[in-house]
Parts: sequence; C-alpha cells; structure tokens
Amino acid sequence: MRLASVDAAALAVGLRPGMSLADARAQFGELVVIPHDPVLDHGWLDRLAQGCARYTPLVALDAPDGLILDIAGAVHLFGGEAGLVADVEHRIVRLGMTLRHALGPTADAARALARYQTRPAPDEGQAIRRLPVAALELETEATTALVRAGLKTIGDLAGRPMANIAARFGADAAMALRRLLGDAPSPLDPRVTPPPVVAERRFAEPLGSTAHATRILAELAAEAIGDLSKRGKGGRHFRATFFRSDGLARSIAIETGHPTRDVGLVMRLFAERMDSLADPLDPGFGFDMIRLAVPRLEALSTTQLKLEGGAVREAETDELVDRLTVRLGRRRVRRLRPADTHIPEQAQLELPAIEAPEPSPWQAAEPGEPPTRPFHLFDPPQPIEVIAEVPDGPPHQFRWRRQAHAVRRYEGPERIAAEWWRRRDNGGLTRDYYRVEDAQGRRFWLFRHGLYEEKDDPRWYIHGVFA
Repeated sequence: MRLASVDAAALAVGLRPGMSLADARAQFGELVVIPHDPVLDHGWLDRLAQGCARYTPLVALDAPDGLILDIAGAVHLFGGEAGLVADVEHRIVRLGMTLRHALGPTADAARALARYQTRPAPDEGQAIRRLPVAALELETEATTALVRAGLKTIGDLAGRPMANIAARFGADAAMALRRLLGDAPSPLDPRVTPPPVVAERRFAEPLGSTAHATRILAELAAEAIGDLSKRGKGGRHFRATFFRSDGLARSIAIETGHPTRDVGLVMRLFAERMDSLADPLDPGFGFDMIRLAVPRLEALSTTQLKLEGGAVREAETDELVDRLTVRLGRRRVRRLRPADTHIPEQAQLELPAIEAPEPSPWQAAEPGEPPTRPFHLFDPPQPIEVIAEVPDGPPHQFRWRRQAHAVRRYEGPERIAAEWWRRRDNGGLTRDYYRVEDAQGRRFWLFRHGLYEEKDDPRWYIHGVFA
C-alpha cells in the first residue's frame, strides 16, 4: 500500500505521494491514514466544477484534482481577473481546501502554470518559458531524453525548430510544445455544454429559505419561457442550479415528453422532483445565485382542440407521464411501441415513456375474431414435450411444467420464417405456430422450431398464453 496524496503537514515531515505505507509509518509514527476512494474524489471534483459554473459555463474537469475554467468575457462580473481569483480562493478555503491557480492564454498553458510553476514571472509568456519540460507531460523516456540533451525548460525547447524536435523526440513532443505556447489549438471539453437558453439571478444577501428560492425559480422559469416564445420553441429539458455561498452547488433537472412553454407545468414537475429527493435541497449558508437552463429545445407547433376533447385528454396523459417519470425515474415508466418486424418477441420495443417517439398504430384484430397473439409472452419461450404428426402435423398432446394437456381444438399452422439475413446456426429456423385449446378450455400459443428439412429433431415451445 502506498500514499496517494499527502497534506501540508505530511510534506513538512518528509512524506511524499508514492511512498509505501510501511516506510511512512516508520518515519512518522503518528500518521493518520484515510483510504483512497477515486470514485468519491471524482464526485467531489464534479461538485466543485458544478459550483464553479457561477463564474463561467465553460468548466472542464482535469482529473484527478484540477479544474479548468474559460473566463473570457466573464471577469467583468467580478471586477477583473483579480476579483474573480479572490472569490474562488475565498470559497475554496471556506471548504477547508488548498488551492493552486494560474491564468494563461490557453487551457494547456494555464494548467501547466498551475501544476509546474515554482516562482513568479513578470508576465505569462516568461512564466511559460521558465516551466520545466515535465510540463509537457510526455512519456518518461521522452522527458529523460530532453533533459539529457540539455533542454530542461520550455524556453530551451522554444528556441529550437519544431521539425528538429519532432524528428528527435517525436511528434507528440512538438505538438505538446505548440499547444503550450499557443501555436496550436488547445480545445476545452466543458463538463456541461452551454445551453441555448439561460436565466439567472444573483443576490447580494444569500437566500436562507428553500421556499424563497422556489419562488425565484418560478420567476426565472417565466423569463426562460418568454425567451422560448420569441424563438418559437418549447423546452424538453429544464435544469435548475442552486449556488450556495460556500461555493458548492446543487442541480435539479426535469424532462417533459413533449416541448412545452407552460410555466405551471414546469414548476409542478420541479415540485415533484424536489419532494422525491433522497437528499433534500439544503441552502446551507444560503443561496447567492440561482440559474435555470433549458439545454434541449424543440419546435412547438400549435394544437387545435378537437370537438370531442381528444387533444385535452392527450395533454392530461402526457402530463401524468411527465409527473410519474420525474417522481419515479425515467427508466421506471415505460411504454410499448410496435416495431417493424414479423418475429413475435421483437414486434414491440420497451422504451422510457418520456423519450419514446409518437406511438405507431398497432395491428388490430378483425371484428368478431379471436386475437392472433396472446396477451402474455414468455421470455424466453419455454420448452415442452409434444405428441404431433410427423413431419408437419398439429400437436395432439403436450406436457408443460409436469402437467399433460390434451389438445381438443387447434388453429394453424401460422408459418413465420426467420429473417433472411440471420445465419441458421444462430437460431434462424422457421417456426410453425398453433393456437390450441386443451380439455379445460385453456388456450396456448405453441410453435415447432424448425422444419424437418432444416433440423432432424425440431423442438417444441410454448410462447404465450391467452387470457
């Protein structure tokens, strides 16, 4: 076991990350050890990134312990770069954490300065050139080769032709250097893509009441929906973020099955979501900012009411599905959708009700005729023992679950061929289906899997039972 990370007190007594636990205890007997949990660390880093969205929507994770913020165009809200950095430091220290930060012209430059800068420089350009070549974060062999060649800093490398660097130390070294110097793109992969519609409110005095925050959220919903009306769009996904004064944030998201501009519906869904939270929304020291984002927009067409009230009933059904999905979870409320296939067990798809497309028409049975498919299908079909005429006669008797059933009536066969693109050794055999009724009047759906010219000994299965 080894040390994954150490605090300032451990550094002061000579402990370093990577040291074995036995050596660390031998060097400092009063060492306090906490098990390393990368999953919890990543979750905490994600919460910090969520809180940093108060400064800019472009926040990227730099795992395992860093964040990158694109603050271009946002520093004026905090009185300049110094004001923004001071606010970040204040909130991080309030959480009991230490911070190393740096500003740079590109994401790679700011990251390298924060992680590898050892002494200040008069400007960012000079600071980047003073960085060690380890800031390129190449393979160990490449970094060692650079140092042995006398190229110990980024400035030493920057004075050499890029073609020579690529030829001697590899194309990765040349590209990393160009990105660090700003000569090549240094794209940022934000944690959340900036939404097209955003409404937010900042407060000089933090809000200590969740009820007050909910009223502000309703006002933001009205503003966002006003923007949607101007665009001629409706929202399908709404995300409210409550920023606490200690630097943390909490997001609550809802979805709707159809685009909407109904403020009442949106707030009812948020109320359902908040009531169902296992961890209730806690204002802590108060919310100093609330933001409502609408990341998913769709065209919202006008609906003409039907004389018999069909449109009203459909809207009520959609709202019920939205409320159940928000309260129970998107994968717990499902709807069946017919699929374009003749294979019985694949003739329908089970999709989350909130994201399923418009339902397609189901094939209806002819008036006065019994249903062609049973209400319940077994998955997978259950094997049975059958006495039947050879080669392709109907079943006369079958045994299922240790009980014998004498067939009194049957209808069939309904021959269903395998999909032509499937291989025969993967179960692609022809099926002969029979609707049968036993002596007690119970009706079953049986099939012979394979013809005798396809298989020497075809097996029989029961695929479903009729109500």
